[in-house]
Amino acid sequence: MKLCVFDFDSTLMDGETIDILASAFGKGDEIAAITQEAMNGKLDFFEAITRRVGALKGMSYDEAIKICENLPLTNGAEQTVAELKKRGYIIVIFSGGFHIATDPIAKRLGANAAFANILRQKNGVLTGEVGGEMLFDFSKGDMLCRVQNLLGADETQTIAIGDGANDRAMFKYAATKIAFCAKEILKKEANAIVDEKDLRRILQYTP
Repeated sequence: MKLCVFDFDSTLMDGETIDILASAFGKGDEIAAITQEAMNGKLDFFEAITRRVGALKGMSYDEAIKICENLPLTNGAEQTVAELKKRGYIIVIFSGGFHIATDPIAKRLGANAAFANILRQKNGVLTGEVGGEMLFDFSKGDMLCRVQNLLGADETQTIAIGDGANDRAMFKYAATKIAFCAKEILKKEANAIVDEKDLRRILQYTP
């Protein structure tokens, strides 16, 4: 069993979903500042996600879906996932973002599963509320343990790839911890660092 877990925003996808949605809704600068604080570990993740989603209250749900169906992949993402699958890896996506973003890309890339959050909507309009399985600083680590237990995989068979502070939780349970174009707070806990924005560069760390 070989397991490779990707963070989504600014790792598989070239950007931050919440920032892209906020920009379309006229709240770009406000939300981007909170995102930077959270990814640098200066703000509790739950507080950050609830504040940012709250700012999207009133946005059209259909517009949010259309935006998320056209998010840009990071350079080399398709080739990297295809090569990892050839090498026998189970590919899983973890995101502190939203299923409306991760699910289309998971399908496009042929990932085995995606875990993220849900933007609540009522009558076709975002309510400003969020739920899901990736709401806390510890969530990715907790979910990685669950996935490993289900698959019968252990730390030595696991690779984790991310860029922000909330990826530290999953690094604890992976033998190979790749910081990809990452914040300094994550680089300190990585044993492999890739600073070039080309996901194919991670393949040298994935036997």
